[in-house]
Amino acid sequence: MLQIQTFDAKAGGSVIYKALTHPLAAEAIGRLYARFHGPVALYDPDGIAEALLALYPADIEGIYVHDVALVGAPRAGHTARALTDLPRSQAKTVLVAAFDAQKIAARIAPMVPNGAMALTLDEVRLHGTFLSVAGRYLDKLNFATNFAFFRDEDGMSTRVVSANYWSGYGATGIRLWLRLFGADGQPLATWEQDLSKGAGGVTIDSRTVRETFHLPPFTGQLFIHAIGVAGHDVVKYALDTYASDNGASLSCTHDANAWPSDRFAGLPAPRPDERVILWLQNSHALPIPPGAVALDRMGAEDPVPYRLAVGPFATVRLDVADLLPNLRWPAQIEVRAGRHVVRPRYEVVRGERVRIAHVNVERDNLRPDPGIPTLPSDMGRGYLLPFPILPRRRFVTIFQPTPMSTCQANLPLRLDVFDTSGKQIGEQFLGRLPRNHDLALDLDRFDIEEGHGELVYDFRDGGGADGWMHALFRYEDRQSGHVAESSFGAHIFNTAMTYRDEPQSYSGPPPGLSTRLFLKLGFDSRNSFAVLIYPASKPWHALSSTDLLLLDGDGNKVADVTIQIPCSGSRMIWPHLLFEVDALRQAGPNGYVLVRDTTCRLFGYHGLMDDAGSFSLDHMFGF
Repeated sequence: MLQIQTFDAKAGGSVIYKALTHPLAAEAIGRLYARFHGPVALYDPDGIAEALLALYPADIEGIYVHDVALVGAPRAGHTARALTDLPRSQAKTVLVAAFDAQKIAARIAPMVPNGAMALTLDEVRLHGTFLSVAGRYLDKLNFATNFAFFRDEDGMSTRVVSANYWSGYGATGIRLWLRLFGADGQPLATWEQDLSKGAGGVTIDSRTVRETFHLPPFTGQLFIHAIGVAGHDVVKYALDTYASDNGASLSCTHDANAWPSDRFAGLPAPRPDERVILWLQNSHALPIPPGAVALDRMGAEDPVPYRLAVGPFATVRLDVADLLPNLRWPAQIEVRAGRHVVRPRYEVVRGERVRIAHVNVERDNLRPDPGIPTLPSDMGRGYLLPFPILPRRRFVTIFQPTPMSTCQANLPLRLDVFDTSGKQIGEQFLGRLPRNHDLALDLDRFDIEEGHGELVYDFRDGGGADGWMHALFRYEDRQSGHVAESSFGAHIFNTAMTYRDEPQSYSGPPPGLSTRLFLKLGFDSRNSFAVLIYPASKPWHALSSTDLLLLDGDGNKVADVTIQIPCSGSRMIWPHLLFEVDALRQAGPNGYVLVRDTTCRLFGYHGLMDDAGSFSLDHMFGF
């Protein structure tokens, strides 16, 4: 496993990680290392050495620290030495592993051995034009970055769709710096794109990029850096993968989650008539060594390594049957990625149809929480995982609980089912599922035409819980055979009282009792839709007051519609049916619908649908 810390549950994503792995920083570190002369000593005032040397190995004479409590401790394969020993070292180069390091370098200048050259990480800083916060380099807003799976090959194209939600926090002059890497990890194109002044939408289509830069067919990854941002350091987007040759394939997936994880889960094994392809996309300038990535049946603890190396920023197509040839749905697969990749995409090939979905981060820093089984009545049913039941006359709805933490040895679960009016029409106790369970439940058994399900904890047979409850949802068109799938995790919804950081809020402290969701518009004869769910851990307002605001590409309101959703109910909405044709035309190709509710927190899933039986579905993002 790569010895880097990418995310902390309290602090969020690691800014140091983002600063060191930016593609331009990687190039600069190569140039910095080329200047090393003779033995190299590394002074590590901020604890950066382990991440730096893991990502960019170098021959280091010794690592020096100023905290006496750390002297003698292991650090990046060395035994930490006292800073006061530095003058007696044989170093000809001293690297101060710190940013904004002018004062630090001046402070230790008397300790640098005679004739030695002193360098700092300020030499690998991004240019000032890349910084949203000029006064502090390691401000998280300076590294609002993410990756996207990006493809224009074999009749398949992709489009990244998002909005300038930073403008709502007062940001102006926002632009995107983008770099497209090909399958071999080499840059194919680098460019910038200005965003609207207001909260307008943005679309980056692979067909346009390929035409603009005269590129050959490609499957790779797009690095996105949002510059000039405020309020939010995460680049959120929806990713459409669609057949550009009039074929039948169509998919939608959520953003990539910008921080690599040791493990990912929620990868389904193939059915006998399917192939499941895991796209391994190296997120670093460091090659992934052979055997560093492995696949395992969930709960088996018998990982099978991938024996080939993956080059810097490269993309590799891995057929899971090559490593696990006898595994079949509904078995689940755990991806042991060793912190080399951000949340990967997987592709399911079935006949002429291809669908893309994503796995999720499997946490390794959780333990069973004794407070969850004894939550007070003020929290109602506590953690809920809502998901749509699409209209039964056309779709099959199947759901499968997915272990998403290394500590989840068992899953004590129940399924509650509601119709669109909010009436509970059934429930099923699922038991205390083992980690390696193979439950995949067809919701036809509940004889409901349309509505939603909520996965909840149920401790009647004991078991533990950590709040990180997840499931995979699969939808199949009964006529066309097209399939879409999504996965997500649980939250506490719509309670006045809070538990830990729930109910969550996109801005400000919890409880998060308001809604701001992004719904893209359709394109190329494909209509967009959303299923909005009003989940409630405990009864809240009887009806929502939900505004659907049609915005144009500059963030100006074109039209609005107000709807009501019953508590514990749901509603399927179609922008092309809610708004007039002229309004949709005025909204333009970068327009979108903002789902806004100040009375409750809704949860939603969105997608596209055409007349040929193709559709997509994944959970919506908010801001």
